[in-house]
Amino acid sequence: MKQDRMRILKQKCFHIPRLLKELTSSFLFPSEILAIFKIKFGGYVKKVPKNSLNQLAHTLNDLDFCYATLNKVSRSFALVIQQLPQPLKDSVCIFYLVLRGLDSVEDDMIYPQDKKIFLLRNFYNNLLIDNWSITGVGDTEDYRILLENFGKIINVFKSLDTKDQSIILDITRQMGSGMAEYIGKTGSIETVTSYNLYCHYVAGLVGHGLSVLFAHSGLEDTDLHVHEHLSNSMGLFLQKTNIIRDYLEDLQAGRTWWPKEIWQNYATDLDEFIKTPNREQSLECLNHMVMDSFNHVPDVINYLGRLKHRKILEFCAIPQVMAMATLVELYNNPLVFTSVVKIRKGLTCKLMLNCSTLNEIHAWFYFFTTNIEHKIPKHTNVNTNHMHELVDRIKKLCNLNLKS
Repeated sequence: MKQDRMRILKQKCFHIPRLLKELTSSFLFPSEILAIFKIKFGGYVKKVPKNSLNQLAHTLNDLDFCYATLNKVSRSFALVIQQLPQPLKDSVCIFYLVLRGLDSVEDDMIYPQDKKIFLLRNFYNNLLIDNWSITGVGDTEDYRILLENFGKIINVFKSLDTKDQSIILDITRQMGSGMAEYIGKTGSIETVTSYNLYCHYVAGLVGHGLSVLFAHSGLEDTDLHVHEHLSNSMGLFLQKTNIIRDYLEDLQAGRTWWPKEIWQNYATDLDEFIKTPNREQSLECLNHMVMDSFNHVPDVINYLGRLKHRKILEFCAIPQVMAMATLVELYNNPLVFTSVVKIRKGLTCKLMLNCSTLNEIHAWFYFFTTNIEHKIPKHTNVNTNHMHELVDRIKKLCNLNLKS
């Protein structure tokens, strides 16, 4: 009993410094401090069991284990998913966990390539096998536990609406096959076209799958999924932002997703930027990558404008607005090459609380676009000119929507 009390006390104490750090980073932004407390103590965050995921696998029923896993592997996505109405919420939760499992296979740099390719291509078939699981695969402990207890995800998957099951199966099949094409070839993403195709496989297909789920739920227009280029851009914008942010982490893990067609204009090797992060050529390359991601913003705004249901709008908009905020931090920032650049936790909480209407969302897009405009280098070249054109286009699009 005494040991249990000590364990609980240590867990509580561990969270205190983290909370203080979050509050300190938002010291100059009082509204963010209020948002932190509202998110933490206002009933927005579901209580996550303190037990390890491995322990929870033996004590929770299948559905509760799925949501516990969701909260363990992605707090931010867990929050927005759990705000969705039923039965859509369960379908999106399982969709996320299935693709998280697939992604964990791809990210495991130790798993043999031949086995990885086979598993990626056939992963969707495993959803039809009762109690299927695999041990020792995954790049983190929680992801390995997810795959070791994948039978629980399969059980809930099989309880979903049959149409939702077929949607998840189809996207998993396409994504797994696409991922397999790039295994062992991460150093040979030569062109922007190949880069876009990879991002389509790992993220654009997610956007399309979600659009089909939304349409099938009856909460959105039945033709929402028809505009595939828009849902594709939703995924590409998020994925490309993550790829830019994770430059150092991916390079250290042996993954290189920045396309050579872009970086070869600024260096002979991709790792040069680590050694010379403040060099003009390094920052030019970074800004080029951000600009490439920024190209998708008009499509993102267009897609969000088509959504009808408030909770679906929040679910879709919050990650996109966070990506906008992240791009502002990444743009022209040499720290990208030597660390992991993230937005303030307080800003994250504030965005989560203020993306419920199109007016709020367009105002955020305008705000972050203006912020990035102020960071565009003063010297003129093809990239800065194009960035100014993009900024003007997005600001006009936001203004048009704010006035309508």
